[in-house]
Amino acid sequence: MMNNTMLVGRLVAEPEFKEFEGGKRVSNITLAVPRSYKNENGEYEADFIDCVLWDSVAQNTAEYCKKGDLVGVRGRIQTNTYETETGEKRKVTQVVADRVSYLTNKQNVLDEEQNDKTEEEDLEV
Repeated sequence: MMNNTMLVGRLVAEPEFKEFEGGKRVSNITLAVPRSYKNENGEYEADFIDCVLWDSVAQNTAEYCKKGDLVGVRGRIQTNTYETETGEKRKVTQVVADRVSYLTNKQNVLDEEQNDKTEEEDLEV
């Protein structure tokens, strides 16, 4: 049996990072992954996939990635069920990542930062 998945998408928000008392670290991210076909309106849609990262993968991703960055995620699909306070059963499916590859070009990031600074300076004049 096999449970492997590979995704490439953009972060829809800043990574949420937490560190627990025992030293365990976790980060939650959501990837916008575009579909490979157009809908009936001729537009590409995207799926928003929740991923959980642990330990050094979690810390490094939270430290080096930001909203909008293109990343590759390798991991496995995990499904959990839980019961709400009102007794309703819920099911959550997410990707548990064992590797995250940073695909955003560093030069593009530097160029964007420089453009932001230039725009701020233009506004101050």
